[in-house]
Amino acid sequence: MEPETPAVQTAGKIMLVGIGPGSVDHMTARARAAIAEADVVIGYVTYIKLVADLVEGKEIIRKSMTEELDRAVSALEAARAGKKVALISSGDAGVYGMAGPTYEVLFQSGWTPDDPVQVEIIPGASALNSCAALVGAPLTHDFCAISLSDLLTPWPTIARRLDAVAMADFVVALYNPKSGRRTRQIVEAQRLFLRHRRPDTPVAIVKSAYRRRENIVFTTLDSMAEADIGMLSTVLIGNSNTFVRNGLMVTPRGYANKYDMQDGGSTREGERAGRSLSTGLLGWLETLAAEHAAGDSIETLAARHRLPADYIQATLDEPWEAAVAAPTEESEA
Repeated sequence: MEPETPAVQTAGKIMLVGIGPGSVDHMTARARAAIAEADVVIGYVTYIKLVADLVEGKEIIRKSMTEELDRAVSALEAARAGKKVALISSGDAGVYGMAGPTYEVLFQSGWTPDDPVQVEIIPGASALNSCAALVGAPLTHDFCAISLSDLLTPWPTIARRLDAVAMADFVVALYNPKSGRRTRQIVEAQRLFLRHRRPDTPVAIVKSAYRRRENIVFTTLDSMAEADIGMLSTVLIGNSNTFVRNGLMVTPRGYANKYDMQDGGSTREGERAGRSLSTGLLGWLETLAAEHAAGDSIETLAARHRLPADYIQATLDEPWEAAVAAPTEESEA
């Protein structure tokens, strides 16, 4: 009788699953499939509850809010033992989720993409997307996200980011805006934004989007800190063109800069469909050169256009031919 061949243990897999805002209806098919095929499901206790109907019969590892690294370590240990692991995050695993901490733990352990333990990131709708969908179309133009949590990020770093995006007129989504112990951060954010934005700038506060206790409040920048805000809230602050009408928050894409919306959408004088605005880069360069030639100093131009003086100088020093490209049709309006 021949001796038995020892079983070869197959390395497992870590699936970083973004489950979306919390409603099963808004979870991707791949996210559902990943949880279904997993042997082990790991996550923050609240997130486990959101997928309770999908995890019956599986090994469940529940962790608290502040145990992100422990979740990643547990996932790696289970995968090394040959198990398929669904490490879940609300929203998207790569947006303030478990993807980053997991890669940090993996790299520290010596893992590489060639390792037998494979890693798959399964994207989901982040709070920024889901909350925007509930209030209208606030993200139609440039936007960014900033977390007000200072548990791992120094406050001066957060404050500089808030000040920069407020000045640059981004629509902003504030994550982790307030908790039982962190109550002043939202007040400081408001203070910084009011340095650059009108007090009546529209703000939408969405709590528990697509969950049982969903709540939406429309307010303004000067009043937002007085609203009911918590860790399950996302705060959407509009830009200088954002408006609220009929209960919907909308940020225009900019069509009115090129087209006369009161005249059937006809192209404004000096503009061409499919080409950059007359105030786009090339048009602005012409204006800048003319202003400088007329005697305006670099400092005056920098203040007028709210741009760094060294950038203005470098732009004027650039040979004009380098800025002019052959005319081509563009895909955008």
